[in-house]
Amino acid sequence: MRRVLAVITTMVVASSAAAQDTDLELVLLADASGSIDSSEIAFQRQGYAQAITDPEVLATIANTAYGTIAVTYVEWASNQAVVADWTIIDGTESAASFAEQLTTRPRQAYGRNAIGSALLEGLRLMEENEIEGWRRVIDFSGDSVNSYSGPSISEARRTVLEAGVTINALPILPPDDPGRAHGGLEAAYENRIIGGPGSFVVTAESRESFAEAVKRKLILEISGLSPRRLFASQDSDASSAREGSPVTGSP
Repeated sequence: MRRVLAVITTMVVASSAAAQDTDLELVLLADASGSIDSSEIAFQRQGYAQAITDPEVLATIANTAYGTIAVTYVEWASNQAVVADWTIIDGTESAASFAEQLTTRPRQAYGRNAIGSALLEGLRLMEENEIEGWRRVIDFSGDSVNSYSGPSISEARRTVLEAGVTINALPILPPDDPGRAHGGLEAAYENRIIGGPGSFVVTAESRESFAEAVKRKLILEISGLSPRRLFASQDSDASSAREGSPVTGSP
Protein backbone atom coordinates (compact mmCIF):
# COMPACT_ATOMS: atom_id res chain seq x y z
CA MET A 1 0.00 0.00 0.00
CA ARG A 2 2.84 2.37 0.88
CA ARG A 3 4.49 1.66 -2.45
CA VAL A 4 1.24 2.45 -4.27
CA LEU A 5 0.88 5.75 -2.38
CA ALA A 6 4.49 6.60 -3.14
CA VAL A 7 3.95 6.01 -6.84
CA ILE A 8 0.78 8.14 -6.85
CA THR A 9 2.55 10.95 -4.99
CA THR A 10 5.43 10.83 -7.45
CA MET A 11 3.02 11.02 -10.38
CA VAL A 12 1.19 14.01 -8.88
CA VAL A 13 4.44 15.86 -8.19
CA ALA A 14 5.73 15.10 -11.68
CA SER A 15 2.47 16.29 -13.21
CA SER A 16 2.60 19.54 -11.23
CA ALA A 17 6.21 20.09 -12.21
CA ALA A 18 5.37 19.58 -15.89
CA ALA A 19 2.72 22.31 -15.89
CA GLN A 20 4.14 25.68 -16.85
CA ASP A 21 2.74 28.76 -15.12
CA THR A 22 2.08 31.87 -17.17
CA ASP A 23 -0.02 35.00 -16.97
CA LEU A 24 -2.40 34.29 -19.84
CA GLU A 25 -3.48 31.39 -22.02
CA LEU A 26 -4.72 32.93 -25.26
CA VAL A 27 -6.38 31.07 -28.13
CA LEU A 28 -6.56 33.12 -31.32
CA LEU A 29 -9.46 31.76 -33.40
CA ALA A 30 -9.18 33.18 -36.92
CA ASP A 31 -11.81 32.88 -39.65
CA ALA A 32 -10.80 30.62 -42.57
CA SER A 33 -14.29 29.89 -43.90
CA GLY A 34 -15.32 30.10 -47.53
CA SER A 35 -15.79 33.86 -47.40
CA ILE A 36 -12.07 34.28 -46.64
CA ASP A 37 -9.86 33.72 -49.71
CA SER A 38 -6.17 32.80 -49.71
CA SER A 39 -4.97 36.40 -49.90
CA GLU A 40 -7.15 37.33 -46.92
CA ILE A 41 -5.83 34.33 -44.98
CA ALA A 42 -2.29 35.57 -45.60
CA PHE A 43 -3.31 39.13 -44.72
CA GLN A 44 -4.85 38.07 -41.40
CA ARG A 45 -1.83 35.99 -40.45
CA GLN A 46 0.54 38.82 -41.34
CA GLY A 47 -1.50 41.17 -39.16
CA TYR A 48 -1.19 38.87 -36.16
CA ALA A 49 2.50 38.25 -36.86
CA GLN A 50 3.11 41.99 -36.97
CA ALA A 51 1.14 42.57 -33.77
CA ILE A 52 2.72 39.80 -31.66
CA THR A 53 6.22 41.11 -32.48
CA ASP A 54 5.33 44.76 -31.90
CA PRO A 55 7.54 46.37 -29.19
CA GLU A 56 4.49 47.76 -27.39
CA VAL A 57 2.89 44.30 -27.21
CA LEU A 58 6.16 42.74 -25.99
CA ALA A 59 6.48 45.45 -23.35
CA THR A 60 2.95 44.68 -22.17
CA ILE A 61 3.86 40.99 -21.85
CA ALA A 62 7.00 41.86 -19.89
CA ASN A 63 4.92 43.92 -17.45
CA THR A 64 2.58 41.04 -16.53
CA ALA A 65 2.95 39.20 -13.23
CA TYR A 66 4.79 36.28 -14.85
CA GLY A 67 6.37 38.19 -17.71
CA THR A 68 5.06 35.60 -20.17
CA ILE A 69 1.93 34.54 -22.00
CA ALA A 70 1.02 31.33 -23.83
CA VAL A 71 -0.63 31.68 -27.23
CA THR A 72 -1.85 29.45 -30.05
CA TYR A 73 -3.32 30.40 -33.43
CA VAL A 74 -6.18 28.31 -34.83
CA GLU A 75 -8.05 28.77 -38.10
CA TRP A 76 -11.68 27.74 -38.13
CA ALA A 77 -14.29 26.89 -40.76
CA SER A 78 -16.15 23.57 -41.00
CA ASN A 79 -13.06 22.16 -39.29
CA GLN A 80 -10.49 23.72 -37.01
CA ALA A 81 -6.73 23.59 -37.64
CA VAL A 82 -3.85 24.67 -35.42
CA VAL A 83 -1.52 26.88 -37.44
CA ALA A 84 0.85 27.84 -34.62
CA ASP A 85 0.97 25.54 -31.60
CA TRP A 86 1.14 26.69 -27.99
CA THR A 87 4.13 28.98 -27.58
CA ILE A 88 5.35 30.74 -24.46
CA ILE A 89 6.04 34.33 -25.49
CA ASP A 90 8.71 35.82 -23.25
CA GLY A 91 10.53 38.19 -25.58
CA THR A 92 11.54 38.98 -29.14
CA GLU A 93 12.87 35.52 -30.07
CA SER A 94 9.82 33.54 -29.01
CA ALA A 95 7.52 36.14 -30.59
CA ALA A 96 9.47 35.94 -33.86
CA SER A 97 9.26 32.13 -33.79
CA PHE A 98 5.49 32.29 -33.35
CA ALA A 99 5.18 34.85 -36.15
CA GLU A 100 7.22 32.64 -38.48
CA GLN A 101 4.81 29.76 -37.95
CA LEU A 102 1.93 32.02 -38.91
CA THR A 103 3.50 33.20 -42.15
CA THR A 104 4.97 29.92 -43.43
CA ARG A 105 2.37 27.23 -42.83
CA PRO A 106 -0.31 26.26 -45.39
CA ARG A 107 -4.04 26.76 -45.00
CA GLN A 108 -5.74 23.73 -43.44
CA ALA A 109 -9.29 24.86 -42.58
CA TYR A 110 -12.02 24.96 -45.22
CA GLY A 111 -15.78 25.08 -45.59
CA ARG A 112 -18.65 26.96 -44.01
CA ASN A 113 -19.00 28.49 -40.55
CA ALA A 114 -19.11 26.27 -37.48
CA ILE A 115 -18.71 28.90 -34.76
CA GLY A 116 -19.86 26.73 -31.85
CA SER A 117 -17.36 24.02 -32.79
CA ALA A 118 -14.60 26.62 -33.03
CA LEU A 119 -15.31 27.96 -29.53
CA LEU A 120 -15.33 24.45 -28.06
CA GLU A 121 -12.06 23.63 -29.82
CA GLY A 122 -10.51 26.69 -28.21
CA LEU A 123 -11.63 25.44 -24.82
CA ARG A 124 -10.32 21.92 -25.52
CA LEU A 125 -6.89 23.26 -26.45
CA MET A 126 -6.72 25.03 -23.08
CA GLU A 127 -7.97 22.08 -21.07
CA GLU A 128 -5.53 19.61 -22.65
CA ASN A 129 -2.30 21.61 -22.71
CA GLU A 130 0.37 21.49 -19.99
CA ILE A 131 0.15 25.19 -19.18
CA GLU A 132 -1.43 26.83 -16.16
CA GLY A 133 -2.54 30.33 -17.06
CA TRP A 134 -3.64 32.78 -14.40
CA ARG A 135 -6.21 33.98 -16.95
CA ARG A 136 -7.69 32.17 -19.96
CA VAL A 137 -9.07 33.95 -23.02
CA ILE A 138 -10.46 32.89 -26.39
CA ASP A 139 -10.19 35.57 -29.05
CA PHE A 140 -12.67 34.97 -31.86
CA SER A 141 -12.44 36.77 -35.20
CA GLY A 142 -14.71 36.50 -38.24
CA ASP A 143 -16.79 38.30 -40.84
CA SER A 144 -20.16 36.74 -39.98
CA VAL A 145 -22.22 35.46 -37.07
CA ASN A 146 -23.88 32.71 -39.11
CA SER A 147 -23.19 29.12 -38.07
CA TYR A 148 -24.22 26.17 -40.23
CA SER A 149 -23.05 23.03 -38.42
CA GLY A 150 -22.00 21.69 -35.04
CA PRO A 151 -23.18 22.92 -31.64
CA SER A 152 -25.10 26.18 -31.47
CA ILE A 153 -23.24 29.36 -30.61
CA SER A 154 -25.25 29.81 -27.42
CA GLU A 155 -24.57 26.26 -26.23
CA ALA A 156 -20.85 26.44 -26.93
CA ARG A 157 -20.55 29.93 -25.47
CA ARG A 158 -22.23 28.81 -22.26
CA THR A 159 -19.84 25.84 -21.92
CA VAL A 160 -16.80 28.06 -22.43
CA LEU A 161 -17.95 30.70 -19.94
CA GLU A 162 -18.83 28.06 -17.32
CA ALA A 163 -15.22 26.85 -17.58
CA GLY A 164 -14.06 30.31 -16.49
CA VAL A 165 -12.79 31.37 -19.92
CA THR A 166 -13.41 34.88 -21.28
CA ILE A 167 -14.39 35.31 -24.94
CA ASN A 168 -13.41 38.47 -26.84
CA ALA A 169 -14.10 39.17 -30.49
CA LEU A 170 -12.73 40.88 -33.56
CA PRO A 171 -15.44 41.39 -36.22
CA ILE A 172 -13.91 41.94 -39.66
CA LEU A 173 -16.09 44.22 -41.77
CA PRO A 174 -16.32 43.75 -45.54
CA PRO A 175 -14.57 46.55 -47.44
CA ASP A 176 -17.71 47.42 -49.39
CA ASP A 177 -19.93 47.79 -46.32
CA PRO A 178 -18.16 49.46 -43.38
CA GLY A 179 -21.54 50.59 -42.05
CA ARG A 180 -22.16 47.07 -40.73
CA ALA A 181 -20.09 47.92 -37.68
CA HIS A 182 -22.14 49.49 -34.94
CA GLY A 183 -25.60 48.32 -35.92
CA GLY A 184 -24.72 44.97 -37.48
CA LEU A 185 -21.81 42.61 -37.07
CA GLU A 186 -20.26 44.44 -34.14
CA ALA A 187 -23.56 44.41 -32.23
CA ALA A 188 -24.10 40.74 -33.08
CA TYR A 189 -20.67 39.83 -31.71
CA GLU A 190 -21.39 41.82 -28.55
CA ASN A 191 -24.72 40.06 -28.04
CA ARG A 192 -23.91 36.53 -29.15
CA ILE A 193 -20.16 35.87 -28.98
CA ILE A 194 -18.31 37.72 -26.22
CA GLY A 195 -18.68 36.98 -22.52
CA GLY A 196 -16.86 36.73 -19.22
CA PRO A 197 -15.10 39.32 -17.04
CA GLY A 198 -13.85 42.32 -19.01
CA SER A 199 -14.93 40.89 -22.38
CA PHE A 200 -14.88 43.27 -25.33
CA VAL A 201 -15.12 43.72 -29.09
CA VAL A 202 -12.45 45.40 -31.23
CA THR A 203 -13.67 46.08 -34.77
CA ALA A 204 -11.42 45.94 -37.83
CA GLU A 205 -13.13 48.42 -40.16
CA SER A 206 -10.63 48.21 -43.02
CA ARG A 207 -7.54 46.37 -44.24
CA GLU A 208 -5.49 49.42 -43.32
CA SER A 209 -6.63 49.31 -39.69
CA PHE A 210 -6.51 45.52 -39.24
CA ALA A 211 -3.00 45.17 -37.81
CA GLU A 212 -3.60 48.13 -35.48
CA ALA A 213 -6.89 46.59 -34.31
CA VAL A 214 -5.13 43.30 -33.58
CA LYS A 215 -2.40 45.13 -31.69
CA ARG A 216 -4.92 47.04 -29.55
CA LYS A 217 -6.81 43.85 -28.88
CA LEU A 218 -3.69 41.97 -27.78
CA ILE A 219 -2.65 44.78 -25.45
CA LEU A 220 -6.08 44.73 -23.81
CA GLU A 221 -6.03 40.96 -23.40
CA ILE A 222 -2.46 40.75 -22.13
CA SER A 223 -2.76 43.65 -19.71
CA GLY A 224 -6.16 42.56 -18.42
CA LEU A 225 -7.35 46.16 -18.68
CA SER A 226 -10.83 47.11 -19.79
CA PRO A 227 -10.99 49.24 -22.95
CA ARG A 228 -12.01 52.25 -20.86
CA ARG A 229 -9.01 51.95 -18.54
CA LEU A 230 -6.57 51.38 -21.40
CA PHE A 231 -7.69 54.51 -23.22
CA ALA A 232 -7.68 56.51 -20.00
CA SER A 233 -4.01 55.59 -19.51
CA GLN A 234 -3.13 56.46 -23.12
CA ASP A 235 -4.85 59.82 -23.54
CA SER A 236 -2.61 60.92 -26.39
CA ASP A 237 -3.54 57.88 -28.46
CA ALA A 238 -7.19 57.51 -27.48
CA SER A 239 -8.80 59.46 -30.31
CA SER A 240 -6.86 57.78 -33.11
CA ALA A 241 -7.38 54.37 -31.52
CA ARG A 242 -11.14 54.85 -31.46
CA GLU A 243 -11.17 56.04 -35.05
CA GLY A 244 -9.01 53.19 -36.40
CA SER A 245 -10.31 50.30 -34.35
CA PRO A 246 -13.45 50.87 -32.27
CA VAL A 247 -13.50 49.02 -28.96
CA THR A 248 -16.62 48.14 -27.01
CA GLY A 249 -17.24 45.87 -24.07
CA SER A 250 -17.91 45.57 -20.41
CA PRO A 251 -16.21 48.10 -18.09
